[in-house]
Amino acid sequence: MREGKILAANRDGAYVIRFEGDVRLTLCTTIDEYFQQMFADPEFASVWVDLCDAEGLDSTTLGLLAKLALQVHERYGFHPAIYTCDPGITRLLKSMAFQRLFDLREEVCRDPGAVSEIPVVQGSERAVQEKVIEAHRVLMGLSAENRARFKDLMAALEH
Repeated sequence: MREGKILAANRDGAYVIRFEGDVRLTLCTTIDEYFQQMFADPEFASVWVDLCDAEGLDSTTLGLLAKLALQVHERYGFHPAIYTCDPGITRLLKSMAFQRLFDLREEVCRDPGAVSEIPVVQGSERAVQEKVIEAHRVLMGLSAENRARFKDLMAALEH
Protein backbone atom coordinates (compact mmCIF):
# COMPACT_ATOMS: atom_id res chain seq x y z
CA MET A 1 0.00 0.00 0.00
CA ARG A 2 1.07 3.53 -0.69
CA GLU A 3 1.74 5.83 2.23
CA GLY A 4 -1.28 7.98 2.96
CA LYS A 5 -1.61 11.62 2.11
CA ILE A 6 -4.33 14.24 2.18
CA LEU A 7 -4.97 16.65 -0.67
CA ALA A 8 -7.47 19.48 -0.76
CA ALA A 9 -8.90 22.23 -2.89
CA ASN A 10 -11.08 25.20 -2.04
CA ARG A 11 -12.96 27.41 -4.43
CA ASP A 12 -15.17 30.15 -3.00
CA GLY A 13 -15.82 28.15 0.18
CA ALA A 14 -16.48 24.85 -1.61
CA TYR A 15 -13.99 22.32 -0.23
CA VAL A 16 -12.83 19.00 -1.64
CA ILE A 17 -10.70 16.71 0.50
CA ARG A 18 -9.02 13.74 -1.20
CA PHE A 19 -7.48 10.86 0.73
CA GLU A 20 -4.85 8.82 -1.09
CA GLY A 21 -3.06 5.64 -0.14
CA ASP A 22 -3.24 4.12 3.33
CA VAL A 23 -4.53 6.89 5.62
CA ARG A 24 -3.76 6.16 9.26
CA LEU A 25 -3.62 7.80 12.67
CA THR A 26 -0.23 9.32 11.83
CA LEU A 27 -2.20 11.87 9.79
CA CYS A 28 -4.84 12.57 12.46
CA THR A 29 -3.35 15.91 13.52
CA THR A 30 -3.07 16.99 9.88
CA ILE A 31 -6.69 16.02 9.19
CA ASP A 32 -8.10 17.60 12.34
CA GLU A 33 -6.23 20.88 11.90
CA TYR A 34 -7.34 21.15 8.28
CA PHE A 35 -10.96 20.63 9.31
CA GLN A 36 -10.59 23.40 11.93
CA GLN A 37 -9.15 25.79 9.31
CA MET A 38 -11.97 24.92 6.94
CA PHE A 39 -14.64 25.68 9.56
CA ALA A 40 -12.90 28.96 10.42
CA ASP A 41 -13.33 30.10 6.80
CA PRO A 42 -16.23 32.61 6.77
CA GLU A 43 -16.91 31.65 3.13
CA PHE A 44 -17.33 27.93 3.93
CA ALA A 45 -20.26 26.67 1.85
CA SER A 46 -19.75 22.95 1.26
CA VAL A 47 -17.39 20.01 1.54
CA TRP A 48 -17.11 16.63 -0.06
CA VAL A 49 -14.64 13.86 0.63
CA ASP A 50 -13.08 11.84 -2.18
CA LEU A 51 -11.92 8.36 -1.13
CA CYS A 52 -11.54 6.93 -4.64
CA ASP A 53 -7.73 6.87 -4.36
CA ALA A 54 -7.71 5.64 -0.75
CA GLU A 55 -6.35 2.14 -0.24
CA GLY A 56 -7.02 1.90 3.48
CA LEU A 57 -8.57 3.91 6.31
CA ASP A 58 -8.05 3.13 9.96
CA SER A 59 -10.64 3.68 12.67
CA THR A 60 -9.07 6.97 13.80
CA THR A 61 -9.42 8.37 10.29
CA LEU A 62 -13.01 7.12 10.14
CA GLY A 63 -13.75 8.77 13.47
CA LEU A 64 -12.39 12.10 12.25
CA LEU A 65 -14.50 11.84 9.09
CA ALA A 66 -17.56 11.12 11.23
CA LYS A 67 -16.74 14.15 13.37
CA LEU A 68 -16.51 16.25 10.19
CA ALA A 69 -19.94 15.09 9.01
CA LEU A 70 -21.54 15.68 12.41
CA GLN A 71 -20.11 19.20 12.64
CA VAL A 72 -21.19 20.07 9.09
CA HIS A 73 -24.72 18.90 9.83
CA GLU A 74 -24.85 20.68 13.20
CA ARG A 75 -23.44 23.99 11.92
CA TYR A 76 -24.78 24.13 8.37
CA GLY A 77 -27.69 21.71 8.23
CA PHE A 78 -26.57 19.41 5.41
CA HIS A 79 -24.77 16.10 5.00
CA PRO A 80 -21.47 16.31 3.12
CA ALA A 81 -20.92 14.00 0.17
CA ILE A 82 -18.40 11.18 0.39
CA TYR A 83 -17.25 9.39 -2.77
CA THR A 84 -15.98 5.85 -2.76
CA CYS A 85 -15.00 3.63 -5.68
CA ASP A 86 -13.66 0.58 -3.84
CA PRO A 87 -16.23 -2.02 -2.73
CA GLY A 88 -14.17 -2.83 0.37
CA ILE A 89 -14.05 0.79 1.51
CA THR A 90 -17.75 1.15 0.73
CA ARG A 91 -18.51 -1.86 2.96
CA LEU A 92 -16.31 -0.38 5.69
CA LEU A 93 -18.15 2.96 5.54
CA LYS A 94 -21.54 1.25 5.67
CA SER A 95 -20.43 -0.96 8.57
CA MET A 96 -19.67 2.22 10.52
CA ALA A 97 -23.10 3.75 9.71
CA PHE A 98 -21.64 6.45 7.46
CA GLN A 99 -24.69 6.36 5.20
CA ARG A 100 -26.48 8.22 8.04
CA LEU A 101 -23.80 10.94 8.20
CA PHE A 102 -22.88 11.47 4.58
CA ASP A 103 -24.45 11.55 1.17
CA LEU A 104 -22.68 8.29 0.29
CA ARG A 105 -21.87 8.10 -3.41
CA GLU A 106 -20.40 4.97 -4.92
CA GLU A 107 -18.92 6.71 -7.93
CA VAL A 108 -15.93 8.73 -9.07
CA CYS A 109 -15.87 12.25 -7.68
CA ARG A 110 -16.09 14.93 -10.33
CA ASP A 111 -12.74 16.56 -10.92
CA PRO A 112 -12.33 19.42 -8.45
CA GLY A 113 -9.51 20.96 -10.42
CA ALA A 114 -6.18 21.62 -8.79
CA VAL A 115 -5.79 19.88 -5.47
CA SER A 116 -2.65 20.25 -3.44
CA GLU A 117 -1.18 18.14 -0.70
CA ILE A 118 -1.81 19.37 2.81
CA PRO A 119 1.46 19.66 4.72
CA VAL A 120 1.78 17.01 7.42
CA VAL A 121 1.39 18.38 10.95
CA GLN A 122 3.19 16.41 13.62
CA GLY A 123 1.34 16.18 16.89
CA SER A 124 2.79 15.36 20.26
CA GLU A 125 2.24 11.83 21.50
CA ARG A 126 -0.34 13.13 24.00
CA ALA A 127 -2.18 15.22 21.35
CA VAL A 128 -2.34 12.24 19.00
CA GLN A 129 -3.63 10.02 21.81
CA GLU A 130 -6.37 12.56 22.58
CA LYS A 131 -7.40 12.71 18.91
CA VAL A 132 -7.48 8.91 18.71
CA ILE A 133 -9.70 8.73 21.81
CA GLU A 134 -11.99 11.48 20.50
CA ALA A 135 -12.28 9.81 17.07
CA HIS A 136 -13.25 6.50 18.64
CA ARG A 137 -15.79 8.15 20.95
CA VAL A 138 -17.44 9.65 17.87
CA LEU A 139 -17.54 6.25 16.16
CA MET A 140 -18.94 4.60 19.28
CA GLY A 141 -21.71 7.17 19.38
CA LEU A 142 -22.93 6.18 15.91
CA SER A 143 -24.27 2.70 16.69
CA ALA A 144 -24.48 -0.10 19.22
CA GLU A 145 -22.31 -2.21 16.91
CA ASN A 146 -19.58 0.43 16.98
CA ARG A 147 -19.82 0.69 20.78
CA ALA A 148 -19.23 -3.05 21.07
CA ARG A 149 -16.53 -3.01 18.38
CA PHE A 150 -14.39 -0.34 20.08
CA LYS A 151 -15.19 -0.89 23.78
CA ASP A 152 -12.01 -2.82 24.58
CA LEU A 153 -9.78 -0.50 22.55
CA MET A 154 -11.19 2.54 24.36
CA ALA A 155 -10.66 0.91 27.75
CA ALA A 156 -7.00 0.33 26.83
CA LEU A 157 -6.53 3.85 25.41
CA GLU A 158 -8.05 5.56 28.42
CA HIS A 159 -5.68 3.83 30.85
